[in-house]
Amino acid sequence: MQPVPKHVHEPPFNIVRSSYLTLGVTDLARSRAFYEETLGLHVEDRTADAIYLRGVEERQHHSLVLKKASEPAAHALGFKLASEEDLDRAARFLESKDIEHAFVERPYQGRTLAAVDPLGMPVELCFKMETRERLLQQYAHHKGVHPQRLDHFNIFAPDVQGAMNFYVSLGFRLTEYAQEDGPNGRVAAAWLHRKGNVHDLALTNGRGPRLHHFAYWVPTAMHIIHLCDLMATTGYLSNLERGPGRHGISNAFFLYVRCPDGHRIEFYTSDYQTMDPDHEPIRWSLRDPRRQTLWGQPAPRSWFEEGSPFAGASERAALFKADVLVAS
Repeated sequence: MQPVPKHVHEPPFNIVRSSYLTLGVTDLARSRAFYEETLGLHVEDRTADAIYLRGVEERQHHSLVLKKASEPAAHALGFKLASEEDLDRAARFLESKDIEHAFVERPYQGRTLAAVDPLGMPVELCFKMETRERLLQQYAHHKGVHPQRLDHFNIFAPDVQGAMNFYVSLGFRLTEYAQEDGPNGRVAAAWLHRKGNVHDLALTNGRGPRLHHFAYWVPTAMHIIHLCDLMATTGYLSNLERGPGRHGISNAFFLYVRCPDGHRIEFYTSDYQTMDPDHEPIRWSLRDPRRQTLWGQPAPRSWFEEGSPFAGASERAALFKADVLVAS
């Protein structure tokens, strides 16, 4: 079987967590109505061509930026670093690996290092961002699914093993993985964390790099069920893609929805802590029906085939086709 990488306890620089992402959308007013009024994200600022949103628990200025674009696409995934010094360490590391990178200006953020990872995916690293008042106990601001905070990104990766090895070298810890059975079983999906729950970054076998989904943590399963009722009665029935259900991987109660531009968002609660350094990653067989959903329901075909392109990235086919269970 393909090797499972060992955790790197002293990475070249310190990534704290997933922090923000930027999405291109074709109609800002339509997107604002969906993300703010239906899903319940809080609009912190807006300009003629961008909207900045955050969850009610978040004190940073934004965790989602919607930018006016001619075509829907993901523009960058952002990770928070532990210090300004880590930004300089990151720049030196990227230089040593001949990885494309540059310091860029981003509104409401401090120094921001943009790079293109070995997958061809645009990522940004930032320590400082303007802060705002916490809305956690200002319940008048809680709407929709009551999104608390950005939790993770999931990426279609053409080479899951190679991408996993790269991010493990940056200090990400593998918590769970899905693998083919047999002596030569290949890893088809991996869940990696920095902040002490199941994942900040997940890698899914497929043509890419593409954004599979991004996820917000919500307080309870009942909030997810309420969102289903809300979307089903406010014109967004067809935007409900998968769930609600419970994943075998991560134990999370979940719902996947698609925004008007097709970007996939997960709402997610009740996973578990992973910070103990002696915990070994959990292996799942690709053929175990409880992996996708603990209750046994397979995911729809769209789940395995559709995702958001990264603006300017060259996509390539997966190194192999994973034999997964698909809903008929």
